[in-house]
Amino acid sequence: MAYAALKRSSTMKSMATGIGQSWRQFASVSVGSDLVAAAPKVSLQKARTWDEGVSSQFSTTPLSDIFKGKKVVIFGLPGAFTGVCTSQHVPSYKKNIDKFKAKGVDSVICVSVNDPYTMNGWADKLEAKDAIEFYGDFDGKFHKSLELDLDLSAALLGHRSTRWSAFVEDGKVKALNVENVPSDFKVSGGEVILGQI
Repeated sequence: MAYAALKRSSTMKSMATGIGQSWRQFASVSVGSDLVAAAPKVSLQKARTWDEGVSSQFSTTPLSDIFKGKKVVIFGLPGAFTGVCTSQHVPSYKKNIDKFKAKGVDSVICVSVNDPYTMNGWADKLEAKDAIEFYGDFDGKFHKSLELDLDLSAALLGHRSTRWSAFVEDGKVKALNVENVPSDFKVSGGEVILGQI
């Protein structure tokens, strides 16, 4: 039922895509885009406990701190603790972390439209915090700026991210892969992006 709802709700916004191409002709992000410029004044929230949030005065991380001068693999997904995200998407990056490092990747980042405390609990459950940096996009501004947002209200998730991955060098998108529907896991996995670096 949830799978059907995800397929239904995403068909309105999705268009066919090939590996390394933008998923919509009018998307604001594509290969060659500068992610920092595409999402001006947007920050993400590093996964943490509530107490860590309080002690940091609820600090956020500017995109320039994440991307500038670095080689970054980033992948977005609809939600923490959800099916494909938990069973396939994150594990495909976790199991390939040594291969990413061997290719000179400075960080592998998972981002979702969730608060940083949920992302922290999920990362702990997946035992992935040593390999992957988890960030929350609590208000969805990052994904909206890139036009990678999606209304998944039919699956009781509200406004979320579609499923995607990118290789970013010094803020510039070198490869971009976006699934046609968020329940798919065909082009956004760790093995695909590894072959594009």
